[in-house]
Amino acid sequence: MEEPIGLRASLAGRTALITGASSGVGRATALAFAREGIRVVVTARRADKLESLVREVSGLGGKAVAVPGDAAEPATAKAAVAECIHVFGRLDFLINNAGQGAYKQLIDTSVGEYDALMAANMRSSFIFSREAAPYLIAQRSGTMVFISSVAGLRGTGNEAIYSATKFAQVGFAQALDDELRPFGIKVCILCPGGIKTEFALGRGRTEEGVRASTMMESTDVAEAILFLCAQPANVRVLQTTIRNMGEQK
Repeated sequence: MEEPIGLRASLAGRTALITGASSGVGRATALAFAREGIRVVVTARRADKLESLVREVSGLGGKAVAVPGDAAEPATAKAAVAECIHVFGRLDFLINNAGQGAYKQLIDTSVGEYDALMAANMRSSFIFSREAAPYLIAQRSGTMVFISSVAGLRGTGNEAIYSATKFAQVGFAQALDDELRPFGIKVCILCPGGIKTEFALGRGRTEEGVRASTMMESTDVAEAILFLCAQPANVRVLQTTIRNMGEQK
């Protein structure tokens, strides 16, 4: 593993907790962090994919621990944060990445689908942030990164419920910036455009459509997350949007 240089050199030896890490942006972020010397605790529902990720991190010379579970359940957050402290002694970065997508008309959306989307996107962010906050406050440092969406900045037809969950994340994170900054904690919001992942497949997206699109790769978004976490101690990025070159606005 190459030695980190420049701004990222300060990341080596830190600990990150990444939700939704079994695939897509979460997985890419875990690998990107490991290459910079960041120890990672990864959580998601698919235990087999997490174990595969842990092996890959180890192959890079990094350190990783898997905590399988549903990010919308308090027990998962409690176990994951406890693992950070037990194994690595601290928590520096919480990456609230877990989430789902769904693209359909309002009249075709059930209450159950609304509840599932809100739980995956907003409830998980609340639960993990609430569990991590006491440790970050105690050490008077740390960064929370919320992976929202451009759908959390502007509502679009056929995305009403998805947009609602992402707007909720943005408002929640903005309030936490106000609440936690006096304790030295940074709260960052990343709003990406389309990404080539399994996100929303079968719920408005198809494999063929994603493959043929100009959407960003997961690794592109992981680089943006690294950038947010690598800022100097007295600098925070409140909110930033990234989009691929084919998206107009």
